[in-house]
Amino acid sequence: MKAARQTTLCDQVAISGIGVHSGLPVTLTLHPADPNTGIIFVRSGNQGRYEREIRANVHAVSATEFQTVLSDSNGPLVCTSEHVLAAIRGLGIDNVIVELDGPEAPIGDGSAAAFVTAIDQVGIITQIAPRRYLQVLKTVRVAGKDGTYGELRPYAKGFRLESEIEFDHPLIGKQSVALDLEPQSFRRELSRARTFGFMKDVAKLWSAGFALGASFENTLVVTENRVLNPDGLRFPDEFVRHKALDALGDLALAGAPILGAYKSVRGGHRLNHAVLSTLMADPSACAMVDTAQPQPQPQPQYQPARRAVRGYAEVANGLAAAAYGPDRS
Repeated sequence: MKAARQTTLCDQVAISGIGVHSGLPVTLTLHPADPNTGIIFVRSGNQGRYEREIRANVHAVSATEFQTVLSDSNGPLVCTSEHVLAAIRGLGIDNVIVELDGPEAPIGDGSAAAFVTAIDQVGIITQIAPRRYLQVLKTVRVAGKDGTYGELRPYAKGFRLESEIEFDHPLIGKQSVALDLEPQSFRRELSRARTFGFMKDVAKLWSAGFALGASFENTLVVTENRVLNPDGLRFPDEFVRHKALDALGDLALAGAPILGAYKSVRGGHRLNHAVLSTLMADPSACAMVDTAQPQPQPQPQYQPARRAVRGYAEVANGLAAAAYGPDRS
């Protein structure tokens, strides 16, 4: 594996907007961080004082319905964390402090583009410490009903992302995307793919407290036979590309870049979290390594499907019909 060192931002940079679900205004500021810091979320209050802090990892996830919510002992700290996490991981940033003055990350245009643009404004600097990776040593799988599943498996070339969705809808149908993730491919293939929802579900979402900030500026809105956004689609398969973007953000909660391949079939935030949790709960399935050390050899044999984590199987049967993606997450 090619030697690599950790990275951070050259300077701080801020992005302002509203939360897609809360509708509340928020400013998110990305700060440089020391080697081995990882990704830290902080909530600031009066006069910019840090009031709460949480490390972005799989154990911090408290909710996965339509978004990935990270919480501490006092409750939710940041909602809709997945797009900023996707930008951080997609651009290869290891150490960063993500400060928010509100409860939800700004949605921008519904993709990761606003975060990528902000990071490009200040640039990325290489640090002296070797980069650490989470290497997948054997395949783990979480299966739902009707063929829905997600899995992480060994992969020798870095990180590979494979996503497949299927909707009973003439504009979507069955879509798939697969690519080896590097900053260049992330920028080109995933970073601009926007979140989406169905017009028929708007009233139900609002009544449940979701999508209160959604608009044509930040969400692809789909009717029975067309996309309502005046600018149309950015990619013919933008729907599955956004699902892959979400998965990248959710998998950033591994705490380090992953050496392995992730495949999601008709999944979403809940499934992504379940697969990552299953991997990290099995000490024989993964190992933390860095480029200064010999790398453990992945185990070649296929491992039987793991039992679905509690709560996933119960919702998996209705994945294909739910708004904001097949598993309401």
